[in-house]
Amino acid sequence: MPSEYSLPDVLERMYQNQLALEAAIMELTLNVEAHGHANVGENVRGALEAIGENSGHIKQGLARLSKLT
Repeated sequence: MPSEYSLPDVLERMYQNQLALEAAIMELTLNVEAHGHANVGENVRGALEAIGENSGHIKQGLARLSKLT
């Protein structure tokens, strides 16, 4: 079992934090859009799209890194 503070564990926790922040931002975006600020919602969704595109790459890298340890 990997150490609690090993590099793969720390990176995995950072990735989980990223996903949690993404979900929280999406929740706020839905609220903003519901109050008539569609342009703000579009801007945020653009940023979240980049996060989503990168998350798959990050997850694959974490999987490879954890195999090495």
